[in-house]
Amino acid sequence: MSTSPQSWSSGAQRVPDQRVGTPGEPVLAGLGTSSAAGDARSGGGGAAERHPHRTAPDRLPTRPSLLELVFDHIHSEWAMEIIRGVEQVLSAEQAALVLSELGGDHRPRDDWFDDLLDRRPLGVVLVVVELGDGQRRRLTAAGVPFVFVDPAEEQPPGVPVVGSANRAGGEAATRHLVELGHRRIAVISGPMRLPCSRARVEGFRGALAAGGLSAAPDHVRYGEFRATSGYRHGLELLGRPDRPTAVFAGSDYQALGVMRAAHELGLSVPDDLSVVGYDDLSINEWSGPPLTTVRQPLRDMGAVAAQMAITLARGQRPPYERIDLATELVVRRSTAPPRHP
Repeated sequence: MSTSPQSWSSGAQRVPDQRVGTPGEPVLAGLGTSSAAGDARSGGGGAAERHPHRTAPDRLPTRPSLLELVFDHIHSEWAMEIIRGVEQVLSAEQAALVLSELGGDHRPRDDWFDDLLDRRPLGVVLVVVELGDGQRRRLTAAGVPFVFVDPAEEQPPGVPVVGSANRAGGEAATRHLVELGHRRIAVISGPMRLPCSRARVEGFRGALAAGGLSAAPDHVRYGEFRATSGYRHGLELLGRPDRPTAVFAGSDYQALGVMRAAHELGLSVPDDLSVVGYDDLSINEWSGPPLTTVRQPLRDMGAVAAQMAITLARGQRPPYERIDLATELVVRRSTAPPRHP
């Protein structure tokens, strides 16, 4: 592993808003107390019985009650929300959480598996992480079930995956901007290799097409889900005469970067530029103005993935092999009709 895992605690609260529906040594993280939640939109189904991990039914196998939660990168509120969801489930199961970080890498090193198999976890949840074929075989041979959350690559049938309705979220964000009267709309998403990034752009294009519009080629950008990426692309997009009047950012952090770029260029949000983010993190309550965004149910995604891993560890089949939880648009004050459509 590239860096040592981290442990996290404490939580952020959410303020109600207008809603429009659509190796290192591991660290044991503290356990929460609330129960898991989540009505889900579900895909796939039927292929879960092909998942190779089976043990004694009805109760957790006789092994340490540890669930391994693996991130490519932890240092964000986005990751914290998923961790809290996993903790909700483990608390009810009287199981502990082992938290690992790959230091920004999307695929763990092979020697990481030696440490993991020595710990003999009841299951592994991998967040924005991919596994090589040999790594999958090692987990399967050891009888350790694994579940992906927002995987770094498309997964074959039979592999449990938890995500959100990324395309629908992109559509909702862009439709909101079109309905406000915007015609020059740009999108800044995450890395092109990530399925969730591409799905949000697909939703963006679909909503534009439904409104009889299309995006200029240079108005479709891929970067990183970080403020620095939004800032860099924002400066490039907003510093030209034909600048967009609205930007849909693939994450809240990117959106904050765009808003900073707009401020430095003398543009007012939302008078000169409307901005929509994605995730609905608590930092949005402190942005100026408060950020319109697409809520992604991160805590529920973590809870559902943990429950799927525990179900597999019990030798049972999850109801679905692929679960995409619903997203919703949260309208705040960073969007408004354009001054000059």
